[in-house]
Amino acid sequence: LENKLAALFGKEAGLFCPSGTMTNQIGIRINTQPQDEVICHKYSHVYLYEGGGMMSNSHVSVKLLDGERGLLDAATIEENINEENVHYPKTSLVVLENTMNKGGGSCYDLTTIDNIKKVCDNNNLRLHLDGARIFNAIIAKGYSAHDIGKRFDTLSICLSKGLGAPVGSVLLGTSADIKKARRVRKSIGGGMRQAGYLAAAGIYALDNHVQRLAIDHERAQHIGKVLQNCSTVKSVMPVETNIVIFETTVDAKSILEKLKSLGIKAAGFGKQAIRLVFHYDISDDMMIELESILKKDF
Repeated sequence: LENKLAALFGKEAGLFCPSGTMTNQIGIRINTQPQDEVICHKYSHVYLYEGGGMMSNSHVSVKLLDGERGLLDAATIEENINEENVHYPKTSLVVLENTMNKGGGSCYDLTTIDNIKKVCDNNNLRLHLDGARIFNAIIAKGYSAHDIGKRFDTLSICLSKGLGAPVGSVLLGTSADIKKARRVRKSIGGGMRQAGYLAAAGIYALDNHVQRLAIDHERAQHIGKVLQNCSTVKSVMPVETNIVIFETTVDAKSILEKLKSLGIKAAGFGKQAIRLVFHYDISDDMMIELESILKKDF
């Protein structure tokens, strides 16, 4: 599995881990030194949803930037690189998330990544990808895994979520990067003796479930249009991949409780925002039922 993904993205080596959080955190660890600073979007998963891991695992500080729909641009990053000064942490790593969860599944285009990579190279910064949904971006934008791989120093590639594997993510990089990463993984309890069964599931997902992600995207876009006609929905974020985020006119908690009572699982994204995610386990019958419920204004 590690070799398969490394070859697919054009990297030298890979490291299988139990979760995307672990591959992200190991990636940050091997790309930084204590007292360095990491640049990422203020809504990034590595900052919001990984338990403060950057600070506790790598002893780095973080600079949070803004950007439309969770996406960063080269100019903003360049403006926020610290000058060489003993009073400031050393800026050493930029982390991009593709697709961007809090951006409603928004995707980076290659030109934007190229511009960011140029800024990183000119300033001796490393570039890491949180590719929790990278195959969704690949399908939506029409680029290849190799196109993405050659633009990043390290990549975290998730095999669950839309691909449907039960467990696992793979960290990709140079052979030297992965040698360091393997030692870090061991120290934080990520080594698994019986990983072969899980790796086999990951291989199956890669061989069979990538192209079908287009179905998830079509379903998300359809439901996004349905939601626009609901009286309790104030706005719907642009739907690019398999995530739909909509703002409600009332407290989201009450809508979430109503949806749950009707068998619909959704996630709150603030007091008046809700996220729906479309994936491998959703059937045509479920889609019919969901649309019927939404058309009745829940």
